[in-house]
Amino acid sequence: MLHFKHSSIINAPVEIVWKFHERPDILQLLTPPWQPVQVIRREGGLGAGAMTEFRLFLGILPLTWLARHTDYEKYRLFTDEQISGPFESWVHRHEFTEEEGKTRLTDNVTYSIPGGDGVEFISGWLIQAQLEAMFRYRHYVTKRECER
Repeated sequence: MLHFKHSSIINAPVEIVWKFHERPDILQLLTPPWQPVQVIRREGGLGAGAMTEFRLFLGILPLTWLARHTDYEKYRLFTDEQISGPFESWVHRHEFTEEEGKTRLTDNVTYSIPGGDGVEFISGWLIQAQLEAMFRYRHYVTKRECER
């Protein structure tokens, strides 16, 4: 299992940052321009049982990703898990913590890659670098939108 974590302070109350994540167009908003994603369907918002299906591209190769939301505590956290997609497993926990009227937004991802430990050793650092760039972008957009 590999782990990735990105955290930042958003200068806005938790309710504002949470409501931003409830937007129907959130996936498109938070997708970096260098990583095109097509949302195929989205049902149920952030709550447990909600489903999102989207297509992303590995070069020219289209990959379909289906995720289901599991844990959900309003204004605190929600978790999405890959049902089918490019990873052997993928669990993404979004945490919202109030800190002196601001919000600490933390993305915790636990994942594994098909092919086992040898592949993880080689490609793990590459995926970590891609995740770092993606979540830096996502937090930048969240700050920009929520701090207005």
